[in-house]
Amino acid sequence: LMEDSGIIVANHASYLDIPILGSMTKGGFIAKKEVASWPVFGLLAKLQRCSFIERRATRAKQQTTELSQRLADGHKLILFPEGTSNDGNRVLPFKSTLFGVAETVLPDGSQVKVQPVSIAATRLDGAPMGRDLRAFYSWYGDMDLVPHLWQFLALGKVTVEVVVHPPMTLAQAGSRKEMARKCESLVVQGH
Repeated sequence: LMEDSGIIVANHASYLDIPILGSMTKGGFIAKKEVASWPVFGLLAKLQRCSFIERRATRAKQQTTELSQRLADGHKLILFPEGTSNDGNRVLPFKSTLFGVAETVLPDGSQVKVQPVSIAATRLDGAPMGRDLRAFYSWYGDMDLVPHLWQFLALGKVTVEVVVHPPMTLAQAGSRKEMARKCESLVVQGH
């Protein structure tokens, strides 16, 4: 993963994606505001310097300014642009509004780099993990956290593959919408 400041964007199937990416790079996650109030995970997110955002258009400009400042200060941000987790068998459409922070110009005059990353649970105890078993890794919808975690821990050894794609800038992508489309396409290919 890129060494300097920038944005890492990845697909999102489970809260388990967070420690996987967190173990690979030092960066602050961008999460929906509700995560801050979650037991245990909210506290861990705050300790990790997570940026919490609201999904309201009226707050978008202020939040983009705050995230841009973190990038200008040399931080790396990690974002799940699908906006939610899913069953792990597909990648949901990336929301282009979440790429607004890619318009940031860094203090040295360079553009922010955005690096797409694909995450997929692929094997269980060495055997290929099919669509049905992948749901045991994934956490989505109205699943209860603790029963899901116990069920996951009882599964066995899960192999998760991470594919790191080349970073790009907004100038290379052409527009925010096109950047979201290109990142989504790469993440789908790697998934």
